[in-house]
Amino acid sequence: MADCKSIKLVLADGMVFEGKSFGYEKSVAGEVVFNTAMTGYPESLTDPSYAGQILVSTYPLIGNYGVPKDDKDENGLPKFYESDRVHITALVISDYSWEYSHWNAKESLSEWLKEYQVPGIYGIDTRALTKHIRETGAILGKIIVDDQDVEFHDPNKDNLVAQVSIKEPKTYGNGKHKIVMVDTGAKYNILRCLLKRDTTVIRVPWDYDFTQIDYDGLMLSNGPGDPQMCQATIENIKKAIQIGKPIFGICLGNQLLGLAAGATTYKLPYGHRAHNHPVIRCGSTQCYITSQNHGFAIDNDTIPEGWEPSFVNINDGSNEGIRHKTLPFFSSQFHPEASSGPTDTEKFFDEFIENIEKSKK
Repeated sequence: MADCKSIKLVLADGMVFEGKSFGYEKSVAGEVVFNTAMTGYPESLTDPSYAGQILVSTYPLIGNYGVPKDDKDENGLPKFYESDRVHITALVISDYSWEYSHWNAKESLSEWLKEYQVPGIYGIDTRALTKHIRETGAILGKIIVDDQDVEFHDPNKDNLVAQVSIKEPKTYGNGKHKIVMVDTGAKYNILRCLLKRDTTVIRVPWDYDFTQIDYDGLMLSNGPGDPQMCQATIENIKKAIQIGKPIFGICLGNQLLGLAAGATTYKLPYGHRAHNHPVIRCGSTQCYITSQNHGFAIDNDTIPEGWEPSFVNINDGSNEGIRHKTLPFFSSQFHPEASSGPTDTEKFFDEFIENIEKSKK
């Protein structure tokens, strides 16, 4: 075990947790949130939806399988990551495994965090910290290294989507269905799931007027922060609704579709982040186990006429998707493309393609 520097996690309400550094040593500030997944930290750390957040893993042992190689697939996308970099502000864990073992590992988690200049702190009672967040709600916090204090910072007041979105349009694949994907912080596995279904995907920036493109279907991606920050995206989605071609939204895309339709959103107390959230399809007893990562939700009471909720979270009753009653528009708050699992709902990509094929007839 390395000789690690003592550092602190300080919460905005004054609570202090002392631990040891295993990542890059600098003081940072962000929103402290927790994830209850047992595996999948390479996917989580590269998920743009975590931008601006200090991530707490409730699973006690992290790092035991290292970090995978950055091999590329046939579309030039990294096979084992959700973006081109680590997006979290810092990582908080209970116990760090200094020894890692996996057939595909290229380096340790500690080395990876240092490469992307992301602090990591271990030796924290993450059970106590998680219980505190569940009682107080997501809370601002900061990692203090060498007594170099920084101000608390609320990332939800920033346009995080503008920070993580692609800057210029980019095209992938050469399939028969032309999909426009609005990149508000898109995970690569959304791209992978579309591309393996005979599509050409045109990935555009968050504020790009995609209605000027002749497309067959519109994909609204996931992303970080408050959906109200994406007014340019919302206005373009309103125009897309009038065009009438199939729309599929995921996570932030669900919230943006709801806002464009006329609903409102609100901030959840501590959000939903893990692989094991149960949701039920409205009007049935069909339950799915889902992967989730969001801090905001659509207010079901504000969903306008012509639309309806399609899924609900069993744990807290919050919205997990909407659909139009007559037109081919639907969305999910959870992640049907989840590459670290579960994959119960990947079939919704098939439904999206079926809607496109029907609309072409």
